[in-house]
Amino acid sequence: MNINWYPGHMKKTKELLKENIKLVDLVIEVIDARIPRSSKNPDFDVLFNNKKRLIVLNKSDLSSETLNNQWINYYKAKGYNAVLYNALNNKEIKKLQNAISSVTKDIITKYKEKGIKNKTVKAMIVGIPNAGKSTLINSIARKKSAKTGNKPGVTRGKQWIRLQGNIDLLDTPGILWPKITTDESALNLAFTGAIKDEVINLEEIAIELIKKINDLDSNALKNRYDVDITKQPTDIICDIAVKRGCIISGGEIDLLRISKMIVDDYRKGKLGRFTLEKTL
Repeated sequence: MNINWYPGHMKKTKELLKENIKLVDLVIEVIDARIPRSSKNPDFDVLFNNKKRLIVLNKSDLSSETLNNQWINYYKAKGYNAVLYNALNNKEIKKLQNAISSVTKDIITKYKEKGIKNKTVKAMIVGIPNAGKSTLINSIARKKSAKTGNKPGVTRGKQWIRLQGNIDLLDTPGILWPKITTDESALNLAFTGAIKDEVINLEEIAIELIKKINDLDSNALKNRYDVDITKQPTDIICDIAVKRGCIISGGEIDLLRISKMIVDDYRKGKLGRFTLEKTL
């Protein structure tokens, strides 16, 4: 399955990151807690190799609680500062603010040692499309500073945003990498909406998602749709369509409509909390 999406604005964004990296003291990298490996842009490790980094596993309310903790430990073992976060839950704002303050403490100390007081710490927030960067920014800035949406590619230009604690945050557009080399990563990115639905075959994605969910929890689809999950994925999707009334004239299955419904149910957590990747 050949799934790739690297439009021109992403190439420009990569150049923007290169141009601005010298301006910042800290990189806040937002990844999707449901796919912690696939949503981590491999280009960032090269671009930000010498910068202090905070990894935020966003959408942790949609991922497995057990695997959330395993992934936090995984990244911490690799020397990263890491924190779980749900940008839609205002009760978690303080947790993220504390994580940022903890990371910036060393930066501020170094400036003071050089005789620089009240220095504004400059941070850059990066991530793949639809990882929830803009929602995260708005939650910690406590105002609608960044454009948000449930589709990838909403943020297109850079913008500086002032946070509490004398921190200036540079928001940047979501960016993938030029070639996604594994089917697993490509599918995971498509499942979670990091790749535009318009450039993928949603019917194929829904079938692959059914396979994946059944492998992780055989009761999830049965509980949600009341269908026989022992059947083949193509038959399961037809049974779900009948149950949900996704039928067009002539009694045929509206495959696109039911595929979109199943994928949306997963993305919204209606099938349960699933992390699609385990730590190595």
